[in-house]
Amino acid sequence: MSDVRETEPRLLKEPRGGVPNVTSTLAEYHRYCEALAASDGPLAADAERASGFRYGHEDWLIQFKREGAGIALFDPVALTRAGADWDEFNDAVGDAVWILHDSLMDLPGFADIGLKPRALFDTEIAARLLGLHRFGLAAVTEHYLGITLAKEHSAADWSYRPLPRDWRNYAALDVEVLIELESLMRRDLKAHGKDAWAAEEFAHALEEGLAPRKPHPIPWLRISRITQLSRDPRGLAIAKSLWEERDRLARRYDIAPTLLLTDASIIEAATAKPHNAAQFRALRSLNERVRIRTGTEQDKMFERYAPIQREVKPKVWKAAIDRAMALKPSQWPSMPAPDQDENGMVANAPRSMRLWQQRHPDRYERLQRVRRVVNQIAEDTRTPPEIVIKPQILRNLCWSENVSDLDVEEFLAQQGARNWQVRLIAPSVTSAII
Repeated sequence: MSDVRETEPRLLKEPRGGVPNVTSTLAEYHRYCEALAASDGPLAADAERASGFRYGHEDWLIQFKREGAGIALFDPVALTRAGADWDEFNDAVGDAVWILHDSLMDLPGFADIGLKPRALFDTEIAARLLGLHRFGLAAVTEHYLGITLAKEHSAADWSYRPLPRDWRNYAALDVEVLIELESLMRRDLKAHGKDAWAAEEFAHALEEGLAPRKPHPIPWLRISRITQLSRDPRGLAIAKSLWEERDRLARRYDIAPTLLLTDASIIEAATAKPHNAAQFRALRSLNERVRIRTGTEQDKMFERYAPIQREVKPKVWKAAIDRAMALKPSQWPSMPAPDQDENGMVANAPRSMRLWQQRHPDRYERLQRVRRVVNQIAEDTRTPPEIVIKPQILRNLCWSENVSDLDVEEFLAQQGARNWQVRLIAPSVTSAII
């Protein structure tokens, strides 16, 4: 791996080719596709969303760079509405490698509109495989290029139009150096004998990222700290009712649900269980507009949504609580049982080591032996243990009944381990679990 630079990193202020405008018309789109088709080499890509501001998770800006074509900032919403044929872009890029950082964040949005990368290089995955201690894009760029990237607009409302020049500059910088990074990191992966590992990881990420999104089976259980109510079915009923009402309104107004009612407010209401108007009014968080204070430019962005927030009156939350309070005990929801496999066993082993130690000391000792083996392999290969194999897979293995009868290679593969991981650890792990 390249030596860490000892000199002070320099700040990259603007792309070498200047700050591009946003591509939002079909004529501009066709011109960039033509430029792509006339160029070659890998394609750097990134995307920006409006998480925390809008209801959906769609991309509001997609950035591309290819040598010979330069940088383009696409407005995918405007282009899709204008009738852009995304296969025109796919054909122009052809079999080129797409370079992304943390690809699983961006690939689903690409798939949603019809972008279809055929090959991937993920600079975050590469950084993890190479054992970098920090693997954010700014840290990786600093490590390899001695360049630091400003991140002051990372949490901006990217649905805002027109995009200010400094936002466009920030977005363009995210793809400005990805091509150089890919070249240097690919060299290091090969030097450390990890290029084949990386190829498997990239292929896996590409397949997973482009697969159809899987909806959460019980979406209201995503409420933060919902487990506080696990022994309170009436409280769960209130939380469920408030979540469903919040989601309905957020979808209607295209606003982030937490800008209408925070998860903390839902938990507070579910715990308090207000029986009348006076008790409801005592819960200030349900009667006041959500205000987020960061002391940054974000505050102005959040204030743009104040008119929508004021449209939603506290009475809608009271009505949701009243509906839940009127339910019979037989109608109250409950926390689901742990996922089970086809044999009725818990699909995922518990994470609590106290539970392992106190109730299953034999399994705990087995897990410790296996961890020691994996940690040694990680040290020998200079690869973080959690990259060598997911910790949950090891827990699941050591939690299994009749573990000595298991085919470890087959078990690891069924759990989602890649071929390189199976080959690397299966023989040693097999010896450790016996």
